[in-house]
Amino acid sequence: MVVRRSGPESDPTGGDVGVIGDSVGAGAVGDSVAARRELAAARITEPRLRAAYLHSRWLNARHGRTYFLATRLLPASRRPAVHALYGFARHADDIVDGDLPRAEAAARLTALDTALGAALAGRPCDDPVFTALADTVNRYEIDPGLFTPFLRSMRMDLTTSGYATRAALEEYMHGSAEVIGLQLLPVLGTVCDRASAAPRAAALGAAFQLTNFLRDIAEDLDRGRVYLPADELAAHGVDRELLSWCRTVGHADPKVRRAVADQVERTRRVYRRAWPGVALLRPESRPCVATAFTLYSRILDAIAEAGYDVFAGRAVVGTSRRLALAASTMVRTAALPPPRRAPLRRRQPVYTGPGARSFAVGRSRAGRSNRGGPVGEHIPITSTKERR
Repeated sequence: MVVRRSGPESDPTGGDVGVIGDSVGAGAVGDSVAARRELAAARITEPRLRAAYLHSRWLNARHGRTYFLATRLLPASRRPAVHALYGFARHADDIVDGDLPRAEAAARLTALDTALGAALAGRPCDDPVFTALADTVNRYEIDPGLFTPFLRSMRMDLTTSGYATRAALEEYMHGSAEVIGLQLLPVLGTVCDRASAAPRAAALGAAFQLTNFLRDIAEDLDRGRVYLPADELAAHGVDRELLSWCRTVGHADPKVRRAVADQVERTRRVYRRAWPGVALLRPESRPCVATAFTLYSRILDAIAEAGYDVFAGRAVVGTSRRLALAASTMVRTAALPPPRRAPLRRRQPVYTGPGARSFAVGRSRAGRSNRGGPVGEHIPITSTKERR
């Protein structure tokens, strides 16, 4: 369920309000009745350890609101461990996505790695994030080796601005997303051998992150990064220059819309690979993961409903819609085994008709961008009814 964000706001659905039962203020979340209930259920009684877990819980509620919502669907005893894993991932992410010079960010990642090693070895630590993480790793026997590829991918963000192929992108995502799913498996619990569920958990982490990449294309460009395979974009006539032009003018060229539609469908295939893994989890963990699956996959629907124009505005799922989806998914998966077919919508056509402006006519003779006039034709990519 955890996924590393790629933009400054880690809420995958773009919401900006509090979630069920808690304010997002540090004091309210950190010392709420729900927080104390979670710690009691997990039998966390030592004051310093309680404070560390409360800090991680605040980080989750403040920065990962939809993720925090899904976490609330877990049994109370397991939520502190999820907060601890999120807190560490957020810690590293803030370093690479902040405004630090590259050399300083690299030095901080090295220090983070050293502190992690010390905490996992049982040495005292002043940072509450590491204190909670080390306790979670010990409690649930999480493989410490999973943190090595995670930090490797974090370092890649400091040196890599694009990925030539999907294989190159998948190497990055193994550390930044897939291992997060693997870290969570012991916390969620499985009804089968853990190794049998691992590929599905890894796929779900990848699906969530690919969704973030598509939603955050514009924001990542501002950081000089493109998290989509260059060869797959090139198949639609799209390169970094065209993406940058779209960012400047605030709308997507028709070729970019086609490329994004292709990436949305590729990502939905990853979701389909991941879905059978929900049934492999312990029944009490399924509502949480199924809800996260639904909320993240609906971002793809929002992108499609916007005509695959990720530059005109951020694809979001409204708060009321999030809560309704969470409630309905929880009821379905709590009462019955998850359905065999993944709850995904069908592909929608790419709209390149009236109102769609292209890179070619959106450039002035001097090479400066402008809004241009309507251009292009409607080129459906499926047999479904055209958008009007």
